[in-house]
Amino acid sequence: MTALLWYRRDLRVHDLPALHAACDGHDRVVPVFCLDDRLLHGRHASPARTQFLLESLADLDRNLRELGSRLLVWRGRPEQALPTLARMAGATEIHATRDLTPFARDRGRSVGRVLQDEGIEFVAHPGLTVVDDATALRTKADTLYGTFTPFYRTWQNAPRHKPLPPPGMPPIVEGLEYEPLPTLADLGLEQEVPEPQPGGETAGLARAEWFLDGPVRDYAQTHDRLDLDGTSKLAPYLHFGCVSARELELSLPEGEGAEAFRRQLCWRDFYHYVHYHHPENARLEYQERYRHTIDWEDDEEHFAAWAAGRTGYPLVDAAMRQLAQEGWMHNRARMIVGCFLTKHLGIDWRRGEAHFMRLLLDGDQPNNNGNWQWIASVGVDPQPVYRRIFNPVLQQERHDPDGRYVRTYLPELARVPAKYLTQPWLMPADVQESSGCRIGSDYPEPIVDQREAREQALARYRGAAG
Repeated sequence: MTALLWYRRDLRVHDLPALHAACDGHDRVVPVFCLDDRLLHGRHASPARTQFLLESLADLDRNLRELGSRLLVWRGRPEQALPTLARMAGATEIHATRDLTPFARDRGRSVGRVLQDEGIEFVAHPGLTVVDDATALRTKADTLYGTFTPFYRTWQNAPRHKPLPPPGMPPIVEGLEYEPLPTLADLGLEQEVPEPQPGGETAGLARAEWFLDGPVRDYAQTHDRLDLDGTSKLAPYLHFGCVSARELELSLPEGEGAEAFRRQLCWRDFYHYVHYHHPENARLEYQERYRHTIDWEDDEEHFAAWAAGRTGYPLVDAAMRQLAQEGWMHNRARMIVGCFLTKHLGIDWRRGEAHFMRLLLDGDQPNNNGNWQWIASVGVDPQPVYRRIFNPVLQQERHDPDGRYVRTYLPELARVPAKYLTQPWLMPADVQESSGCRIGSDYPEPIVDQREAREQALARYRGAAG
């Protein structure tokens, strides 16, 4: 008997229930991935993320070969590719990890209908989130959760599977054409991010081992520090399933730092939960009172300055340049730049979300959308707007106290004295000259006054809420 294993966002061999299910009771298994142009060139197209995907697929193929199998990569829609491959291989079942985004669910239903017509069983398994079925969680009143903390309390005791080791694999199915992986150029894309993390399960497990072996213990104290390598940087590997969220949780040591990190894993499950039950969030605000009511600014110059890291506020600019350079940004920095765009510049959160989705290696629709709506005060965050307007100067003082982060990504500020680093526009002319940083020339003046911008933001939201 033959089964297909349809890989999607679960590019690993460790702790993969779908892989074990495909191997159980079948003497032939064909692991397959479909390069779908709707994802490669669609609304959330990202050359950087596609390159990470290709590296992850290459690593997955190497790992499958070590188990005696290999990965078959087809370019095309799975609704067409999978039935064709199933007929060629004589497969009677297709196993996959359950995905939760609106696009993935629609695509999965389309595949299921075609397979049913072919008499092929389509079986979905857990493996995307920490808990086996995050979408099933309910309040005691049998309603959906709308805020994080009550969800977290229930999530802590929700059912989880025991992580699984890589299984023994049946031999490679003969007679199928295994083509080489395409390059980014073959797919009509060009890399935009010069210094990205490497993709793949091997790199992800190495990073996880490093994090669990030390930094996680201090995570509660250091996770907001921009100048320290104190976060896991596992988000891209979790997004593509190179690392199992469930296995990562189970590997956490005891202690305050590990509990703080476990809470972050829950945030990931929570945003998938919210997006699953509210697919309209992909384009609309979670809070209905803010749908079509906020008078967003349409300022292309301000948006371009924000995207290029040329706002005149060092912490904002350093974070945006880190994103452009690495395809990643510290979570605290994401909140600061998101606040600056939506509150200080008054620009629609959807524009920031789209910019992030193009560049982020971990560009995950539920999480990116949830975070942008949260910081724009239109999402699941219950706090009033004024609590989510971050002063970029104070944030820099708190989270980059020695200026190491800012100086790393803004070389033009490398020689600016520490006393002026948070507000370089206050430097006297002679200090600008001696530090080689002339404001308005080498580094921009602030594009807005943050105090005035705060008052304008509060007025904008008051008007929108009625």
